[in-house]
Amino acid sequence: MVYTLICTLYTLDDPACIQKVKNKLIEASRIYSKDKETLSWLVMQDVKDPRMFKVVERYLEEGSQKYHLANPYQKTFDPWVMPFLARPIEVLRHEELDTSRDVVVE
Repeated sequence: MVYTLICTLYTLDDPACIQKVKNKLIEASRIYSKDKETLSWLVMQDVKDPRMFKVVERYLEEGSQKYHLANPYQKTFDPWVMPFLARPIEVLRHEELDTSRDVVVE
């Protein structure tokens, strides 16, 4: 079952901070997308609130996160990004539903 994290980052109310976090997330996506058992590492910016970013991390399974956490870049990401955030990073954990089979909806 695909293991998915949805992370919310909310920046300080400063256009320079917004741009820095945006660039850092793009960089992180390009790096983390190459990790073993990472299916995708997507970054998004809210269409109404430019301070809000979402990261959708999709892994083959929950244990696949170990490769992400072992990436040397991981040790630098949080310390770099935290000073530009207005609140702590929110992390939601999910397992994707299997949509490969027909179901009966009653």
